[in-house]
Amino acid sequence: MQGNVCLAEVRFKNDRKDYFTYPEDLNLEVGELVAVEAAIGHDIGIVTLLGEIVKRQMKRKRFRTPLNEMKKIYRRARANDIEKWLSAIKLEDGTLSRTRTIAENLGLEMKLNDVEYQGDKTKAIFYYTADGRVDFRELIKKLAEEFHIRIEMRQIGVRQESAKLGGIGSCGRELCCASWISDFQSVTTGVARVQQLSPNPQKLAGQCGKLKCCLNFEYEAYVEALKSFSDPNIVLHFESGDAIHQKNDVFKGIMWYSYTNDKGNIMALPVDKVKEIIAMNKKGQKPAKLEDYAITKEAQTNTNEGYGEADLKKMSD
Repeated sequence: MQGNVCLAEVRFKNDRKDYFTYPEDLNLEVGELVAVEAAIGHDIGIVTLLGEIVKRQMKRKRFRTPLNEMKKIYRRARANDIEKWLSAIKLEDGTLSRTRTIAENLGLEMKLNDVEYQGDKTKAIFYYTADGRVDFRELIKKLAEEFHIRIEMRQIGVRQESAKLGGIGSCGRELCCASWISDFQSVTTGVARVQQLSPNPQKLAGQCGKLKCCLNFEYEAYVEALKSFSDPNIVLHFESGDAIHQKNDVFKGIMWYSYTNDKGNIMALPVDKVKEIIAMNKKGQKPAKLEDYAITKEAQTNTNEGYGEADLKKMSD
C-alpha cells in the first residue's frame, strides 16, 4: 500500500499477469474476480497477489510504470460482468478456427495459436508465431468486419506457444512453461556441454523444438562443483604413456582419463588423485602407470549417437 492506494497482481488467460492500483476501502482478497481498466473498456481477471509481495514482483519483472500512471481496478466483478466475460470466452474457439481459415485464404505464413477476448467483448488479442515479418493489415481489416471488435495481433516465441498449448514433458510432469515459468531464459549449447549431456536433439529438445528450459536449473550447481576439478585440458604424464581427459562425474568427484594411444579404455580417478599426479608432473616426476590410480575402468561408448554441436545450435536461443 502506498498512501491510500494499494497494489494488486491480476491474472488473465494463459497466466498473463499485470499490475493494478485500487483504493484501500475496496478490501480485495486473493482469488476474487475483478473488473480492471483496459486501454479502451474493461477486462476481467483474478486477483493473485496483494500487498508488499506485489512490489517485489514488480521489481523482479522490471515493471517501471509510475504509480499515478498504472491502470486501476474498478470494482469486484458483478454478475453481469462475469456473464459477459464467460460468453466472450465461449467465442474464442470459433473465432480462432475462423481466423485460421481467413489467414490461410490470404496466404499468410503465420501460425495462429490462441485468441483471448477482453472481458467486455470489445477486443480480442490474436497470438501467433511466424518465422519472418508478416503483413497482416488485410487480415486485421477482415477480422474487424467479421467479428465487429478491435483487433490486436501479438507475436510470441515458440516457448510461449508451448506454454499456451500445455502438455506433458518427458519427465512425466506438466510442462514447466505451462505450469510455473513466466520469464523465459535463453538456453544455450554451453549449458548442455557443461553438464556433459549427450548432444542428442531428440532427448534435449522440449515440445517447442528448443533446448529444454530445465537444462538451466542445475547449470550453476555444475559450474560451482567443477571449480574443484582440475583443468581437463591438462595432459597427465606417466612412464607408460600420456593420458587425456574424457569426462567428469560431478556427483562422485571423479575424472575419467584414457591413454592417448588407447582411447577406447577410460579409467576413473578421484579428483584429489588427479591433482596429485599433476603436482608430480610439475616437479618433473612421472608415476608408473594410469592403472595404479584408477578406481574403475570401462569401455568408452559413443554417447553422441550420430549427433553433434551443430545439431544443438539449431535449438539454442
